[in-house]
Amino acid sequence: MPRANRYFLPGHVWHITHRCHKKEFLLKFSKDRKRWRYWLFEAKKRYGLCVLNFIITSNHIHLLVVDCGQGEIAKSMQLIAGRTAQEYNQRKKRNGAFWEDRYHATAVDTEHYLARCMVYIDLNMVRAGAVSHPDDWCWSGYCEIQKPLQRYAVIDTKALLKLFGVNQFERFQQIHKGWIEDMLKSEGDKRIPAWTQNIAVGSQDYLTSVKSALGLAGRHKAVVNEGDVQGLKEPVTPYMVDL
Repeated sequence: MPRANRYFLPGHVWHITHRCHKKEFLLKFSKDRKRWRYWLFEAKKRYGLCVLNFIITSNHIHLLVVDCGQGEIAKSMQLIAGRTAQEYNQRKKRNGAFWEDRYHATAVDTEHYLARCMVYIDLNMVRAGAVSHPDDWCWSGYCEIQKPLQRYAVIDTKALLKLFGVNQFERFQQIHKGWIEDMLKSEGDKRIPAWTQNIAVGSQDYLTSVKSALGLAGRHKAVVNEGDVQGLKEPVTPYMVDL
């Protein structure tokens, strides 16, 4: 399996996905999902990680964050992944990898694209057939946004309001809930690889700016359309066949 792509540019929103080794269900027990979330809270507290959304499934996680330019994403992911794996292996008296070697990060444009990415994360367990509504999966940013925690909250509500241009959190809760209801009614909750495999997702101008900001690393990246989602992705390298 090729290594996951990973680029970080300060000021951008990033959709991070990290899968368990060989897609094993190593997060199937609530105690392990609870520990992953605990270390997410610790990352926020220690490094100032700006969390917009997340979900913990049975074999992978989604995390939506803002890069504030302090190296907080890399440090946070090292802490969360490392401690979760260490605790699991110790408890199970297990050796070997817990995660795939690298997490993947996709830059996400603001406004319309950011809203769609929020919903895509929220509906993960609905797509998997585990629940019929995001309300029914407590290991998620959706539940924290709709039912804010008094302690140990990880969602940066101020950042959400600023990014979406909303003044009151109660208003954002209504808008957020409306996105979900509209998507469920339209049955538009299918898996879209662009959100988890591209380098960036957004408007033409946004993708052009990301490609330029990557410098030489962005030289051969291609802008492609996948359904109604436009993204920047790595070029496909064909296999060489000996004749």
